[in-house]
Amino acid sequence: MKLTPQDLEKISGQTLEHYLRNAEDFHAGTQGHDVSQNIAALLKYIEGAAPFTILDFGCGPGRDLKAFTELGHAVVGLEGAVRFVEMARAHGNGEVWRQDFLKLDLPEKRFDGVFANAALFHVPSQELPRVLRELHATLKPRGVLFSSNPHGHNEEGWNRGRYGAFYDLETWRRYLSAAGFDELTHYYRPTGRPRFMQPWLASVWRRVDD
Repeated sequence: MKLTPQDLEKISGQTLEHYLRNAEDFHAGTQGHDVSQNIAALLKYIEGAAPFTILDFGCGPGRDLKAFTELGHAVVGLEGAVRFVEMARAHGNGEVWRQDFLKLDLPEKRFDGVFANAALFHVPSQELPRVLRELHATLKPRGVLFSSNPHGHNEEGWNRGRYGAFYDLETWRRYLSAAGFDELTHYYRPTGRPRFMQPWLASVWRRVDD
């Protein structure tokens, strides 16, 4: 069933409201998470000499903005939840844009890499092709997109106050390939566990052009 503009407003509004209500708990519960494997996976595939320009898509309270800044890169955060934007800006680790994932306004060919850690699964599947094309456009030629999402069997809908879409690898590949990306690598997290104990699918993609 096609989502109407009103449906999309509800999805965006209620998901952001969930994060607003739980901002402090979310910050406390995630600030110690080690995502260095994901950061390294993005940086590994960016061509050219560092420092790089990075868009932290869905930067939350700013944990990974700090990590990229400490590594010497020029990083811009993008976040829809106003409380997270305030937190990220307060940390002083780079510029932070407040933008709804479904209403992006991104500069063309600005970034060497896009780091979308635990973010794109909130985009409804109906809108995902458009959002991926917008991320493609904001990357420089041969720029790199990293994504990490909770995977599943292509379920979609509300889950504990947030909207999410949970793709398997083959479906995710189809979306990214259609948007103009070539797969570089993928892996499941946390490492060193059986697959049924690895809820996260991480993947790295290069922008390709006609």
